[in-house]
Amino acid sequence: MDRGQAYGRGVVRVQNRRRFLGAVGSIAAAGGLSGCGNTVGQAFTGAAGPSSLLNFWHPFTGGDGAQLVKMQSAYRKRHRATDLKSTTMVWGAPYYTKLTLATLGHRPPQVAITHMSRLPTLAASGLLHAVSDSEADAHGLTEDRFQKAALDRARHDGRLYALPLDTHPFVLYYHKDVAKKAGLLEDGKLTDLDGPDKFLDAMRAAKEATGVWGGSIATVKDPAMCWRLWWSLYRQLGADLVTDGGRRVIMDMGAAEEALAYIRRMTAEKLIPANANPNGGAITLLTTGKAGFLMDGEWQLLAVQGALKDKFDIRTFPRIFDDGPYACAADSHAFVLPTAPSPEAQRTDRALDFVRSMLDASYDWTKGGHIPAWQPTADSGEYKRLEPQAHYADAADGAAYDPAAWYSGADSNLHRRFGEVVATVFRGEISPGRAASRMHSAVTDLAKTEAPV
Repeated sequence: MDRGQAYGRGVVRVQNRRRFLGAVGSIAAAGGLSGCGNTVGQAFTGAAGPSSLLNFWHPFTGGDGAQLVKMQSAYRKRHRATDLKSTTMVWGAPYYTKLTLATLGHRPPQVAITHMSRLPTLAASGLLHAVSDSEADAHGLTEDRFQKAALDRARHDGRLYALPLDTHPFVLYYHKDVAKKAGLLEDGKLTDLDGPDKFLDAMRAAKEATGVWGGSIATVKDPAMCWRLWWSLYRQLGADLVTDGGRRVIMDMGAAEEALAYIRRMTAEKLIPANANPNGGAITLLTTGKAGFLMDGEWQLLAVQGALKDKFDIRTFPRIFDDGPYACAADSHAFVLPTAPSPEAQRTDRALDFVRSMLDASYDWTKGGHIPAWQPTADSGEYKRLEPQAHYADAADGAAYDPAAWYSGADSNLHRRFGEVVATVFRGEISPGRAASRMHSAVTDLAKTEAPV
């Protein structure tokens, strides 16, 4: 069965894209496109290049990008025979569109980074090379050397399609001076915050200490952050959202409403602002001492550290509900090998050698805040001594990944649709019950929509 038969009407779109890419290649051959010497140009218009060439695509900039450059430099020094071409692209949906088009056009990079939340769609569409046990074993990439939850998510239909680099969860930052003034420290450590009342009590105490707010979170112009808060609470209630690859909705309306009602309490009691934006607003409230807590991703560590030095710490997001296993919204960056048209172009051995080198160097990666998926790094003494990173390492075990669906994952329609609803609850514009109904309508609408690939 070819991909066209497998995906019904999708074959028309795939074939159209192939014709489009073929046309692009023809134009380039006639000199109609410039820049074919760079990696992206080669991916769309050229052959795979000499066997020594290894193309690597990723979306890392800022602090992550700086750490990656360091890791790549170490690889280049030890692998003089490999010509590593690393290409940085703008993060978000356009990155995945380019990766998909390049792969459908038979000009993919040998290695690319994906968010694990995007993996089910990429794998189901036949865009990724499945790494066999023998291929993984040949490079020491054995199952026992990866964080279990991340590796479980790297499989699709029982086959391994990704090699996880990290877990990046939704966590809780706190300002040490505010926590001390609020009486929330015992022997220098934050008191127990688990439970719906304990967490709100802690924010009330922090508000009393700051005179402004107890906590903060990006509540406007950041639907993904709103999604992460709701998804953490919803999963702690033991609820699922969709099944059958996202085609069947199994949303628990009672759990959805309970999670939303808890979110509303935070702003109704004026413990957090309902209008903090993601461009420094929510973070600044913490770093200026106007809020004692910040609910955000661990990837903000460097920004907070730059302002507060050692006057802050991070812990796992509290267990508010205990109806299900501990859960916090999370995703993982992972290495994938996009499907190439031939073994010569795939260069599996060279690609996996590169991946192994990056994983061996992943202590550098953790300095940006991410939890290493490579267990030799996670179990190392230097990582266990790394603060505050080591304080929330357990969050990887409770990682609540997005549901497997084409409309889910990083920078997805699901984040936008649900995040917008959560924002209205923050502002008190809609009741939790009506918000849950809107969420159900949104996911039902998405589930009925045909996947684009």
